[in-house]
Amino acid sequence: MIARLVAGCLLALAFVAPAAQAQKPAAPPKSQLAGEMPRASLPAEALTTLELIRKGGPFPYAKDGAVFVNREAVLPKERRGYYREYTVKTPHVRTRGARRIIWGAGGEYYYTDDHYNHFWRIKE
Repeated sequence: MIARLVAGCLLALAFVAPAAQAQKPAAPPKSQLAGEMPRASLPAEALTTLELIRKGGPFPYAKDGAVFVNREAVLPKERRGYYREYTVKTPHVRTRGARRIIWGAGGEYYYTDDHYNHFWRIKE
């Protein structure tokens, strides 16, 4: 009797489990390098930030120049400290917002407007 009950439960699970798995929410998309963006296509605030980086400041935000760790490994793999991040002011936002420019010690620049979900290499 118990064996039939266990077998019935296992059979029921065999039909329910695939349906439950199909209803799982999709995993959030991973961060990605979205391609290149011409310098002229950047918002005006990003151009201002680029000029500040090239001049060495002064920077309006205390965290500007902090090491960008590249945890998501979207940007090319480099030693720790190779990348630095800088805030791109977002109009009508009181916080730092989501826009950043990442500077690589080799002279390359990357732009993100969605807080590291997508990066565009800035094409000079």
